[in-house]
Amino acid sequence: MKFTKEEKIAFVKRYQDGETVIKICNENQIPRSTFYRWIQDYQQTVTDTGTVVTPQEFQYLKRRINKLEDMIQVLKTVSCTVSSPLQEKLKAMEPLYGQFSVHSLCDALEVSRGTFYNHIFRNKKGDTLAAKRRSELKTQIQSIYDDSGQIYGAGKIAAILQNQGVKTSKKYVSQLMKELGIGSVSTTAKKEYKKWEKGQNRNFLQQQFRTERPNQVWVSDITVFKFHDKYYYLCVIIDLFSRKVISYRISHKSSTQLLTKTFKQAYADRQPKAELMFHSDRGTQYMSYAFVHLLDDFGVEQSFSRTACPHDNAVSEAFFSIFKKEELYRRHYTSEGGLMRGIAHFIAFYNTERPHSTLQYKTPEQTEQDYWIKEKESSKI
Repeated sequence: MKFTKEEKIAFVKRYQDGETVIKICNENQIPRSTFYRWIQDYQQTVTDTGTVVTPQEFQYLKRRINKLEDMIQVLKTVSCTVSSPLQEKLKAMEPLYGQFSVHSLCDALEVSRGTFYNHIFRNKKGDTLAAKRRSELKTQIQSIYDDSGQIYGAGKIAAILQNQGVKTSKKYVSQLMKELGIGSVSTTAKKEYKKWEKGQNRNFLQQQFRTERPNQVWVSDITVFKFHDKYYYLCVIIDLFSRKVISYRISHKSSTQLLTKTFKQAYADRQPKAELMFHSDRGTQYMSYAFVHLLDDFGVEQSFSRTACPHDNAVSEAFFSIFKKEELYRRHYTSEGGLMRGIAHFIAFYNTERPHSTLQYKTPEQTEQDYWIKEKESSKI
């Protein structure tokens, strides 16, 4: 049986006047769960001034007050007024995009939302102030996320940013985290634990970073950096025996395709003959269906770091630290081509000229050459 809103309010009024829920529900064939929901929606409260307010009306008024407060803050922040020219208002609104809702921004300065969206997104190359702020905020989010051991979610990161004086919201931070491909460990912890229980997600490497031969264990990771307001993702694969970077690729997207191409390049170049283990963190690219099955097709055993344990993949982490300190943060590239050449030159230098203390101050290339010379000599005996 369907009841009108007026009838529902009348039933709730009877409950407020002292009738029991059981009596009202039995007489009118109303499920109790439904009636309790009506109580939440229609139970009326009389204010000090004698005004009757339902919970729905109260929530509406609360949202309205919050919006009006935001509109007042917008008007206090911008340097123009409602009567200013449209372009002047749009220019003033642009840096506030992401700090306030679009509704609050547009209503405060009496600009249609369609006009504002056209202004924000008409330049697809992203050179607007809003796009620059978005890019800067992504960098801050990634930094806080990494500093937390890749644990924090949108709520905690938004709170930290607000404490640092950055005006933002949990919803906006969550959106940017999705674009960065990162997320709170709490959202996937149970799922990953179940995979661990099934033996699909084990840490077989167990921080054993010394191996007996090349192509016994490969380790990998992906790092992100910004150049000229664009994000670049560098994926590397390192042979644990020699610490040699055996394959790398750079992309504007941190995708599974970036990883699979890097792996296929490494496999084609190295042609491993014996058993091979591939170790990484639990990034979505490494745990993707496509990559897991690619390794399975090649007969490669996959190993994962424990959640929030970057030391389990210390060799990859150490390479990125060296790369950023010795190359990325010291060079001033003038073009994307120069950036690519600089990275290629550094990796070649890292493999063939830079001595490593863990290799008794040999280079990765020299370490592998020495191994193969010994193998060749022992096979003659």
